[in-house]
Amino acid sequence: MTAAAPGSAPDPDSSLTDAELDTAYNVQRGVGDRLFGQLMARYRDESERAVAGLPGHAGLVHDERSGERLDVWGTDGGAPRPVFVFLHGGYWRALSRADSSFMARTLYDNGAATVVPDYTLAPHASLEEIVRQARAAVAWVHRHGRAHGLDPERIVVGGSSAGGHLTGMLMVDGWQRHFGLPEDVVKAAMPFSGLYDLRPMPRLYVNDWLRLDTERAAALSPLLLPATRHCPAVVAVAEHDGTGFLAQSRRFHARWPGAELRVVPGRNHYDVVLDLTDPASAVSTTLLELLHGV
Repeated sequence: MTAAAPGSAPDPDSSLTDAELDTAYNVQRGVGDRLFGQLMARYRDESERAVAGLPGHAGLVHDERSGERLDVWGTDGGAPRPVFVFLHGGYWRALSRADSSFMARTLYDNGAATVVPDYTLAPHASLEEIVRQARAAVAWVHRHGRAHGLDPERIVVGGSSAGGHLTGMLMVDGWQRHFGLPEDVVKAAMPFSGLYDLRPMPRLYVNDWLRLDTERAAALSPLLLPATRHCPAVVAVAEHDGTGFLAQSRRFHARWPGAELRVVPGRNHYDVVLDLTDPASAVSTTLLELLHGV
């Protein structure tokens, strides 16, 4: 990924009408309210099931400035484990860590740990602040993880939808030094159905809470930001995702040398990440390969 100035690359969505943009990015409407509600309930149910009886540490403050907390799951007092830091989706204004630990049992049973941070939701925090908090969570894992059974030298990041965007913002250059971290603190990444170019957002309904202008949207777009150290990455997206998410995943993959693009068959924007509850799924085995390969 080259060091292009934010917004200097052409915006493929700029020629779309407002109605076409809404079709491309309004994935909740695409699956329908009933299925959407069922999937959100499943996030919470699967998360509660995954962590029931699992060793870990819940509610640890990872960012003193905001007071936001994270949960650590799947450490048992043995050798420090490789850790998957998962950033939840919800278009930056919904969900929480309580809905987002559904992969913890799969990873624990296969020798890895899970960290799920909260971040202050929009519009109560700006997107710049949400990005800062996601980076603070990784900084916490690097500084304090070993005391909680985590290997700070084997951090893999991932997230779904808006969490995929935050994952991208952890993959790019420059932020690490502000936290006193090594440039390679993130050893690998697996974003799911992410947003990597936010320039369409000011024209979408999500700007009711994001309140972005075009300049800020470009500056917060991982696809447009410098990245000279390309960690191993798998860019995952659902076969039946919104067309905007599919196109952005392909573009981000194309600009990340060595990355794999994984289009997950039969899945939609919301259930693709739930494949992590099944240790035999291709998504789970791919993530485990990243965790044990770093």
